Amino acid sequence: MIDFGSFKARDCGGSTRRSFLRTAAAVPVAMATGLPTPEAIAAAKSRAKAKSVILLWLWGGPSHIDLVDPKPDASMDYRGPFGTIDTRTTGMKFTELLPRMAARSDKFSVIRSMVNSNNGHPGAGTVGVTGFEELPGPVQPNFGAIVAKHRGQDGSLPPFFYVGRGIPRDLPRRIEGYGGGTLGKAYDPFLVSASDRGEVSIPTLKMMPNMSPGRISDRRQLLTQLDEERYRLDAAKVEEWGHKYQSAYGLLTSAEARAAFDLTQESKKTRSSYGRSTFGQGCLLARRLAEAGVPYVQVNWSEYVETFTPGGDWGWDTHIYNFELLQDRHGPIFDRAYSALLDDMTERGLMEDTLLIAMGEFGRTPRISNRAAREHWNQCYFSIWAGAGVQAGRVIGQSDPKGQRPVSRPITPLMAGTTIAELAGVGAQQRAELKVLDGGSVIDELF
Repeated sequence: MIDFGSFKARDCGGSTRRSFLRTAAAVPVAMATGLPTPEAIAAAKSRAKAKSVILLWLWGGPSHIDLVDPKPDASMDYRGPFGTIDTRTTGMKFTELLPRMAARSDKFSVIRSMVNSNNGHPGAGTVGVTGFEELPGPVQPNFGAIVAKHRGQDGSLPPFFYVGRGIPRDLPRRIEGYGGGTLGKAYDPFLVSASDRGEVSIPTLKMMPNMSPGRISDRRQLLTQLDEERYRLDAAKVEEWGHKYQSAYGLLTSAEARAAFDLTQESKKTRSSYGRSTFGQGCLLARRLAEAGVPYVQVNWSEYVETFTPGGDWGWDTHIYNFELLQDRHGPIFDRAYSALLDDMTERGLMEDTLLIAMGEFGRTPRISNRAAREHWNQCYFSIWAGAGVQAGRVIGQSDPKGQRPVSRPITPLMAGTTIAELAGVGAQQRAELKVLDGGSVIDELF
């Protein structure tokens, strides 16, 4: 089931809006919005090793010691209660919480020496998905926005999706680096969510009363209804609004585009393999979007970072009940969904040209707190990489015996973003032209 809600334009008003839309109708989309031409899109795609990128964003800071970097020889106040298990990779051990992933370790590589310059959620989140601090600004673009700008929109589906309930946030505020940043709002992600039952909702496609995808194909009728609401047009947003309009219009009128969101086309066995969780079904939706040719999909573990928040959705910020939550909820959900996604994409032949990454904004304190849990820890954490030429079955980087700091070269989010961009076809020259990821370098150890 797909819930398209109600599609409603809010940024334009009156005759000025009508004039703009009629002008836009007569001008090629690429010319009207400054987007890449079809020829440029084809060239960018041909240069990319990764035709699609899927980032599993583990919002809240998953504990590295309790998952993929256990310290069985450390004292109990560091190593925690979980046992250590072997994987299929020499020198790589996981905790007992990830048995499925341990059995598939020959299909991915783990970085154990990630570091972040920020230790607070929104700030570290912005660094994690842009490579830069949000202050003093300007906020830099999300890795997905960079890929979207370079690759452009090929067909009806937007080039950059967020899969999840909303833009990642803590209680006071959201991640500032979630979208286009210096590239502009036109490159913000397109939000879509999947329930634990696989029901897909697209809140940005809010359809007007008495409108349907069939009726909306009548462009004149659409313009007439848009003119019923009058807002002052902000000239600086004309280009952005035109881009959003084209994306929404294309989704509503293209049966092929709408089909990408229909999880009921999958077998019950496939849907069940991902697990009946919002994250699991979101991973399945991400696979369908990548299969449909979307260049960048970010699957958000949760909207709210805190595990216990009124109206929250169980983020990884486990300041209390860390071990209970990881054992009973977070560990099994992640282990099952990631393994199912990896298997599914491998069986479909998608891993050769799809880059799959899992990471959060930081880890958690190696030493157990006086609340019998773990706090924020930005000085050492992990990421997991697979596909698109990444050499699988490797352990990259090493932390000290207590998991406090890297004893090998630290890997930063800027390096992660540069590697993503490089694999997605955004080379050094293109990055310089876009003025993004300045100073970044590729994580050569992955190759």
